[in-house]
Amino acid sequence: MKLFNVTRYRVPALTTSAILIVIFWAYTLFFAGGFNFGIDFQAGINFTVEVPAASDEQVVRDALGEYNPQVQTAGDKGSQFIIRIADDAENDNFQQTVSKAVSDILEAKFGNVSILSEEYIGSSFASNLATQTIWLTLIALGLILFYIWIRFKLNYAVSAITAVFHDVLLLLGFIGAFQLEFSTATIAAVLTIIGYSLNDTIVIFDRIRENSRIVKDKGFNEVINLSVSQSMSRTLITSLTTLLAVVAILVFASGTIKTFALSLVVGIVVGTYSSIFVASPVLLAWHNRELKKVHNALSHSGKSDSSGSGKTSSGSKSAANVPEPVKQTAEEIAEATERKTKKKKKKKK
Repeated sequence: MKLFNVTRYRVPALTTSAILIVIFWAYTLFFAGGFNFGIDFQAGINFTVEVPAASDEQVVRDALGEYNPQVQTAGDKGSQFIIRIADDAENDNFQQTVSKAVSDILEAKFGNVSILSEEYIGSSFASNLATQTIWLTLIALGLILFYIWIRFKLNYAVSAITAVFHDVLLLLGFIGAFQLEFSTATIAAVLTIIGYSLNDTIVIFDRIRENSRIVKDKGFNEVINLSVSQSMSRTLITSLTTLLAVVAILVFASGTIKTFALSLVVGIVVGTYSSIFVASPVLLAWHNRELKKVHNALSHSGKSDSSGSGKTSSGSKSAANVPEPVKQTAEEIAEATERKTKKKKKKKK
């Protein structure tokens, strides 16, 4: 097994992530004019139409090009389409005007056309949907934090949530910077990536916890490097296998599904990266901070005791009681882990 010193690159990795997030969000907010919200988050009208003469959704989209519609195929026949047109707030009779215009244009272009359903979405509904989406996402993150806190410890929970926030900010920044449509499919992609990234992170954290119990006197950074190295093949194989399926959807699909697949591709790459180069370094930083607090407390206690006694300072005794770290290599840790695994297998037999 090859050992990867991932903690060595924690500063460049975190710096690169911060720079990308700032660039993407700055471009989205100050140059692109915000996110490209789909009709799910805007007032507009939905049509379900049957157009037997239309070969695919692209010809329908081209026919209604002046209204900048969103079109996707519905049903198994291939002749039914869902058409969504946003309300530009410039026409007082938007629903009536657009409904008649769409019907006239499609009949003139394709002949026989049937409007199966028509639904208008008001601005208040779209606003409520956006608010509910934000709250549901925050509640989901809060529940995840609580679960990992119970399953592991608070430092593991905070590290995992930090990686999840990193993934969400980077993915949304990418979507905004490249002006991909922000719809309910985007929310589905974000929630999917949260679960995917979290699963990778928990697998690595579980290995870190197990190795910490086996080798208690080893430096925590080396335990992290060993744990990530042991999980690396599993992480990469899982990510590549998932990417093969998602890339196939990206290549062969169209419309909203294509945007969804692109979001997943970016999210999988970012999630795999964060589980290795974000979550573990944050956990290491938390551990080092707690270790520094302990050392400072011991040092302060030693100075207080030595000032009130002429005998040997208790600080020296405290220092003497602190065990020296065992000079053990990462390879020896790996061997110890393998021996423990073999013993467990023998006991099961």
